[in-house]
Amino acid sequence: MSATPLKRTRPNTSKPESPAPLSFSPISRLKREFSAERNKDCAYPPGDMRPSLKRTLGFQRDPLTHLLDGYERFGPVFTLRVMSVPVVFMLGPEANHFVLVSDADKFSWREGSLGDLTPLLGDGLLTTDGRYHRRGRQIMLPAFHRDRIAMAGNVMLEEIETAVGIWEQDEQIDIYDWTRHLALRIAMRALFGFDPDGREGRTASDFEAALAYYSNDYFRQMLRGPGSPFNRLTKASARLDELIFGEIADRRSASTATNESSGDLLGMLLAATDAEDGSSLSAREIRDQVMTLLFAGHDTTTSTVTFLFHELAKKPEALAPLLEEQAAVLGDRPLTPADLTGEALPQLEMVVDEILRLYPPAWIGPRRVTQQFEFNGIKVPKGVPLSYSSWASHHLPDVWPNPEEFRPERFSSTNKPLIPKGAYVPFGGGSRTCIGMRFGQMEVRAIATAILSRWRLEGRADERVEIRQMPTLSPRDGMRMTIRARD
Repeated sequence: MSATPLKRTRPNTSKPESPAPLSFSPISRLKREFSAERNKDCAYPPGDMRPSLKRTLGFQRDPLTHLLDGYERFGPVFTLRVMSVPVVFMLGPEANHFVLVSDADKFSWREGSLGDLTPLLGDGLLTTDGRYHRRGRQIMLPAFHRDRIAMAGNVMLEEIETAVGIWEQDEQIDIYDWTRHLALRIAMRALFGFDPDGREGRTASDFEAALAYYSNDYFRQMLRGPGSPFNRLTKASARLDELIFGEIADRRSASTATNESSGDLLGMLLAATDAEDGSSLSAREIRDQVMTLLFAGHDTTTSTVTFLFHELAKKPEALAPLLEEQAAVLGDRPLTPADLTGEALPQLEMVVDEILRLYPPAWIGPRRVTQQFEFNGIKVPKGVPLSYSSWASHHLPDVWPNPEEFRPERFSSTNKPLIPKGAYVPFGGGSRTCIGMRFGQMEVRAIATAILSRWRLEGRADERVEIRQMPTLSPRDGMRMTIRARD
């Protein structure tokens, strides 16, 4: 009797289909949440399930307090009803590892509230899943290789030198606003080859106008029609589309070799092909990745630099090790991209790591559960929204002693290896770790080093910083500081 031959399954090498469009109708989205709650296949984890306007407004204003309270009362998995929607939260090292690494396939990014970014970002890396996301990431990864980032370092240093070079002693600046403009100029030049002072310069104002939508409260974001925040978002996004699609068309008229040698991400995306099926990215796909990286690259750097100088102003004794390190490593010579590695300036790296612990820009990771699961003895139903929070996990007192204190020594060469796996996740984790992490870290080091080599930034003694959470952590009213000469 002959054996039946085995059938071999061929890998799927066809180009993945574009994700299905999302509805931006508040009514449709509320219906979906009501359906998810009504048709759940098990009970929600314990928590505060009763509707509460006070809780909704409080969570919007100060989510960290509510999340830490939920963790203390209910443990690492709990439910809070925000507006009319019950949201499951998972906090702590083991929970982060579960969501980001070991069981990431049980969650959808696009169907979580990250889909709210789609009107601006389209179907970029932040708002897609599955094969479509993997294909885009694989095509883009070479642009973030260490060597390419080092090439971008020269553009960073040139822009930073110009921006810091015009400062004057005793001048007052809003370090948040200053860094925001600088980071956007760097992203436009280093990633996309745009001229911030040319016709592309209007990208900055349109991009800021579009981002302003996400800083509105929940209720204003639901409004539609003329004059609404959503209407202003779509108009700004349309103006950005006109510019980016025009640039793509101009670049496509050039040769592939010209795009490959341009040195920027846009040229690389235009020249790139999929290793599996040989296809290239469409103009829409390139546009969506460009917008995603503009968003991720400029907003996160701005937040980190701002809070870094805020904490150094509050704790000036932390400056001494940084200045001693600069003197030993750099002396009086100009800064180079080679100086901007964590290994070259370990004291600065400890400070940056601690700032990202205290103020992780991407403070929350919203998902939707795609299959029922159990964690820590608690079942979580399929179809419901779920979030992990790096901000809350970085402030758990049973993981981080005195979590509110600025202590860079937590990340010394001795202490860093002792941090539990999953406890520190400012850039996410697993296969979806932030693709621009190295670029952002290098940019933060470059800006901080350039400022520290010349100036000391002094905050106002009576200033109380109120934090805004959307779209990333930032000071609600900016950060006014005074430029002082270095002691």
